[in-house]
Amino acid sequence: MSTKLEGKVAVVTGASKGIGASIAKHLAAAGAAVVVNYASSKEGADRVVAEIVGAGGKAIAVQADVSKSADIDRLFSASKQAYGRLDILVNNAGIFEFAPLEGVTEEHFHKQFNLNVLGLILATKKAVEHFDEAGGSVINISSGVGISPPPGGSVYSATKAAVDAVTKSLSKELGPKKIRVNSLNPGMVETEGVHAAGFLGTDFHKQLLALTPLGRIGQPEDIATIAVFLASADSAWITGETLLASGGQR
Repeated sequence: MSTKLEGKVAVVTGASKGIGASIAKHLAAAGAAVVVNYASSKEGADRVVAEIVGAGGKAIAVQADVSKSADIDRLFSASKQAYGRLDILVNNAGIFEFAPLEGVTEEHFHKQFNLNVLGLILATKKAVEHFDEAGGSVINISSGVGISPPPGGSVYSATKAAVDAVTKSLSKELGPKKIRVNSLNPGMVETEGVHAAGFLGTDFHKQLLALTPLGRIGQPEDIATIAVFLASADSAWITGETLLASGGQR
């Protein structure tokens, strides 16, 4: 275990699987006590906690749907109760749904914006109440599609472009409080969600690989190690950035 984040406390939203789970494990391995948030998969979150604790780290699982402000209040109260402080927030909870223009509905729009944008803003608002005078680090898990939107992704890409704008605005607003806010924008990463969406092996996947200089699809740990950097003092002079982690694919 490293001691880079020794004594720090992190909340990771949507951490029961995929990128969020990997980030939670890597933050814990760097010494942070981690709150593993999940919306529905208690089993997944418990598994992440068990793995962290088994490796000598500290973690608890807390259920909360971060598109709902009452749940967000509960999440941060439980975190404070367990660990007494807060230093790091990773806004990872999100959903992606692709639809061609004719398939876009009000529900399709609001479902994604309520979680991916509004939930992220409300979670950050609550976290700021819990950071102390030493400040904190907020890491927004955005996406390469916010920068380079694909066809069929008008709404999802718009949520991620919004996240990048929120990041830049809040970095300026919260800088005087020593709170850093950065976006981490993965390209395609091999997660349960990507498998479930049936992306792998498609023409889209092959096209993406052809456009990726490093010649492979990302893995959750590729993103998690960057999150540890953004959470730690190693990135103390970085805020308001949109960091594209995509193996060179643009």
